[in-house]
Amino acid sequence: MTSDMKKSQEFYAALFGWTYDVGDQETYGGYTTAFKDGKSVAGLMQSQEDGQGYPDMWSTYLRVDNIEQTMAAAKNAGAMPFMEPMDVPEQGKMAMIGDPGGAAVGMWEFGGHTGFQAHEVDGAAAWHELHSKDYAAAVDFYTNIFGLQASVMSDTPEFRYTNLVDGGKELAGIMDASGYLPAEVPSSWQIYFQTNDVDAAIALALTMGATIVNPAEDSPYGRIAGLTDCTGAMFKLVQPLG
Repeated sequence: MTSDMKKSQEFYAALFGWTYDVGDQETYGGYTTAFKDGKSVAGLMQSQEDGQGYPDMWSTYLRVDNIEQTMAAAKNAGAMPFMEPMDVPEQGKMAMIGDPGGAAVGMWEFGGHTGFQAHEVDGAAAWHELHSKDYAAAVDFYTNIFGLQASVMSDTPEFRYTNLVDGGKELAGIMDASGYLPAEVPSSWQIYFQTNDVDAAIALALTMGATIVNPAEDSPYGRIAGLTDCTGAMFKLVQPLG
């Protein structure tokens, strides 16, 4: 979600080499699909000009088979409906909720649009991570409502982290953020985009209006950093090991 579609398109085209396909304004509100080497990797949507829409942000959408049933189950489990299920002509159905910890997350029921085609490659999303102030409730919610399995990676007071697994593949992580997120900062999903050189990507992003949130550092999973883009949307970078 962006307050300046043209500026955001230019930013990510320069940073990741994205190209774009802009949807019909009347039918899709100018929704823009981003591609890397011909494969879809993300979507961009212009926010409302009156400032009443969503802030500039990246959102994670989880695939569901029946969006109405999933929405009902999510509400019963304490989720707040931000956007009730709606049809996107010829593409599928979408909805947006706030999970029990307050983090916004989308739901998508497949139609003609079947999600991203590239993942874990340079210029595409590589990991999705929930920083939750209500860690236990979040783990229960995503496993019970979305049918994912929980794989605990760490369970110490200093670092609690659970991976969400489907079909034996780790798809996302949930981190206990209660110890470090300030009261005014809500729980949130964060997206890691893969790059072959984190430091070079940061240097380029800074020339286009980005701001460093988390300086680049080495981790057991690669070199990572956190930025806000040219309009203030937060995203992460990851340079895999090797």
